[in-house]
Amino acid sequence: MISEKTYTSGALMRWLWRDYLRRHMGKLAIAVGFMVLEGASLGAMAKLMEPMFDRVFVAGEQSWLLIVGFVLMGIFLIRAVSGVAQKVLLTRIAQRSAADMRIDLLDRMMQQDGAFHQTHPPGFLVQRVQSDVNAVGDVWRAIITGAGRDFIGLLVLLGVAVSIDPIWALLACIGIPLMVLPAAIAQKFVRRRAREARDLGATLSTRLDEVFHGIVQIKLNALEAYQARQYRDITKDFVSTEVRTAFGSSAIPAMIDIISGIGFMAVILYGGSEIISGDKTIGEFMTFFTAMGFTFNPLRRLGAISGQWQTAAAALERIKELMDAPLSQTSPQNPLAAPVQDADITLEDVTLSFGETEVLHGLSLTALAGQTTALVGASGAGKSTIFNLLTRLLDPTTGVVRIGGIATTDMAIPDLRTLFSVVSQEALLFDETLRENIVLGRTDVTDGALKAVLDAAFVSDFLPQLEHGLDTRVGPRGSALSGGQRQRVVIARALLRNTPVLLLDEATSALDAQSEQVVQDALDRLSQGRTTLVIAHRLSTIRNADKIIVMDRGRAVDEGTHEELLERGGIYADLYRLQFRDGKIVADRTKGVLRRRDPGAEEPQPNLLQRIGQHFFGS
Repeated sequence: MISEKTYTSGALMRWLWRDYLRRHMGKLAIAVGFMVLEGASLGAMAKLMEPMFDRVFVAGEQSWLLIVGFVLMGIFLIRAVSGVAQKVLLTRIAQRSAADMRIDLLDRMMQQDGAFHQTHPPGFLVQRVQSDVNAVGDVWRAIITGAGRDFIGLLVLLGVAVSIDPIWALLACIGIPLMVLPAAIAQKFVRRRAREARDLGATLSTRLDEVFHGIVQIKLNALEAYQARQYRDITKDFVSTEVRTAFGSSAIPAMIDIISGIGFMAVILYGGSEIISGDKTIGEFMTFFTAMGFTFNPLRRLGAISGQWQTAAAALERIKELMDAPLSQTSPQNPLAAPVQDADITLEDVTLSFGETEVLHGLSLTALAGQTTALVGASGAGKSTIFNLLTRLLDPTTGVVRIGGIATTDMAIPDLRTLFSVVSQEALLFDETLRENIVLGRTDVTDGALKAVLDAAFVSDFLPQLEHGLDTRVGPRGSALSGGQRQRVVIARALLRNTPVLLLDEATSALDAQSEQVVQDALDRLSQGRTTLVIAHRLSTIRNADKIIVMDRGRAVDEGTHEELLERGGIYADLYRLQFRDGKIVADRTKGVLRRRDPGAEEPQPNLLQRIGQHFFGS
């Protein structure tokens, strides 16, 4: 897990400015200029009250009526233009900066290793990239606006008030010291609650991700009520936390209302007596009162922004934690070139530990270039871990992994991964067109090359069944295609990559017999001339491998051809006998007929339904 850090508001603001806002300095300067105009217009309107009351309403000077009217119209025109201009500019800056942050965050998370993604579920990361960044984008636009228009307006208005009477201005601010401590407490409260809300939001996103990806299992196990109850409980906590956050955020503007009321009362009591005595004119009082009245909304907005900033700061902390999370795997400063041929694979005395648990124990093995090497063994023997080591999804604790004689840690990670094509039992497709799922963004693929891989992977066999052919969208995770079709698409993708090393991880384990045969034929074509490493539980798929390596508890305990390993006995022979049994005549109970088999013929073990029947009714 990433370590939880607490960043000061100043540190967060400096990071925002340095990495995201500074690049928009030109537009920001123009926006600030418009803010100055809008903020200054408030002071101009307040100052206009004095001639309007003293010269027009009291003295009755007709000429000043026209002047005041035109000036007032000009002020409102300036406010209108400057308000629209700054809003457009600030929205562009905020949205562009948020988009840059979102892209940087996604890029950073994609660079993290497999262990990072095992401890950070997709819903958590989606919440960070989408919801947290959106919250930050919305708030910092308000902050920039507040720091610009409202703060400038506030300064101008206070200047006007001080020019009328400094004592009145001091009395108007008499209540400010009373809110310093409560405001600081409220800000800390909001930051804590907002952080809790962000974490609960991530939990909700994770829960939704698990529900929608596991909807079939939820239905089959009648878990709808259970999952709804789980989601309801988390949502209840989330709502409660959001309400408390809103309470803390609104408390600051509420305090401003109270201190403003105290200030206005003090000015009226003190200033009213001066007007009655004739020391101040009505125009002066109205100018002061208007100026202080205009400060009311900027003050409230600035107070609200204080609470909003704490909410944004909680989101920024989570984002910054992810940005600062160290990358456990990096390319060397002076990488060696990846081998383009003779890609022998060698593991030399490799150990791998997760915490105190050692997964691989001094593992050494070799897979020769151009040959097919199979890895067999019980679940947990370390077969898939080898694939992760080869592609540097993991790095060994000790020992060296070499490809073509070059250590994987001496190559640039992108160059290393261009050596591999991977076909696994989980054929990952994106919710894009069939064409895009095969070419994966490449623009140099000719129609002839594409047709060749479609034919070789037997994709051409089902292509006419699709309404839009290659331009048919395959649905989320390829849901619009069958399992066998998805596997063939992945094989076509691997053929197009044309890499020297092929990794096959149970590529046919989830397929029916007919689809398995088609996919197996495509895999045979794909593996020709490549260094092929195969993980297989069904031993019938690897009988023709050049070498079979038997693994047990993180060690390579035996190796040889299929025949050699059977003749020697041991783990491989035991696994073989578990999957196949000898006999001249075996009953095919799924068909209800007897079928003759030759001695030594392979006969699969009964499936789950057959075992249940044998348990209750005998063989």
